Amino acid sequence: MAELSVDSVCLDVETIYLGGKEHIVRTGSGSVSVIIYGDPDKPALITYPDLALNHVSCFQGLFFCPEAAALLLHNFCVYHISPPGHELGAAAISDDDPVPSVDDLADQILEVLNYFRLGAVMCMGVMAGAYVLTLFAMKYRERVVGLILVSPLCKAPSWTEWLCNKVMSNLLYYYGMCSLLKECLLYRYFSKEVRGNAEVQESDIVQACRRLLDERQSPNVLRFLQAIDRRPDLTNGLRKLKCRTLIFVGDSSPFHSEAIHMIAKLDKRYSALVEVLECGSIVTEEQPQAMLTSMEYFLMGYGLHKPSQFSGSPRSPLSPTCIAPELLSPESMGLKLKPIKTRVTSQRLH
Repeated sequence: MAELSVDSVCLDVETIYLGGKEHIVRTGSGSVSVIIYGDPDKPALITYPDLALNHVSCFQGLFFCPEAAALLLHNFCVYHISPPGHELGAAAISDDDPVPSVDDLADQILEVLNYFRLGAVMCMGVMAGAYVLTLFAMKYRERVVGLILVSPLCKAPSWTEWLCNKVMSNLLYYYGMCSLLKECLLYRYFSKEVRGNAEVQESDIVQACRRLLDERQSPNVLRFLQAIDRRPDLTNGLRKLKCRTLIFVGDSSPFHSEAIHMIAKLDKRYSALVEVLECGSIVTEEQPQAMLTSMEYFLMGYGLHKPSQFSGSPRSPLSPTCIAPELLSPESMGLKLKPIKTRVTSQRLH
């Protein structure tokens, strides 16, 4: 395990920020914005978004869903970590600063946890963010009690992704957040059902995401893209990952096959996959309601899904209990929820 200097985390600027409190945490690989919602005495839920996104554009749909707010905000204090330079109002990072690796990004998370004196945490990540959190869980197993991953990456880039990343890198470098780049990103994020076409207007969530992309600093997005494009394959380490893992993936996601590969390599005793029909990669925005039933049964193993069952010291690390196999059956996890059109591959969690 790499040693990280406590002195590297020394700056704390707090502002009231869209109902949460923003902390700018200075780490060994640069400053990181962390938006905190909820009671800090409760167990911690860490989130990490995908490329060019932050908590507003990646998790707002889920947390604005009343049922999800009741489930998550009642049980957790939420720490939204933004990739370096992806927070709202961020300045462009200097070209003189080295581009972080994915290991650097994972180590930043450890520094953030240490800064807030957090023990073992629950993690929720989307696509590239899911990769960073998975890597973090592999490097620092004692600091993660569970993973909720949305359309996760786990392998090195395929030729198709590499080519797409190359195109986006050139667009970012020469033209910034131009219209063509935004189309590439929206294809990465959303299904065709919400992206619209010449005859059907794109949905409100896509329009909102398009506006938020205009606020990103192109050099900062390019740095995160370069880190993700150089990521190593995590496949060989997945079997050793012992924390419980719940994976969501839209069946229209460009990374659908990646999620299928990942669930096949994880220990079947600790993992489950939920495939959401007619949905793209960002299930948290496109179909957040499709996540609720599965998350509730997943969190049941930690005694956190119902307020009446929450007991013990909320500041202590989560102590998962046994999840009965029937609680993760297809019927329990949403197969019969036809309006949501959710398909589930369940694997027994002990």
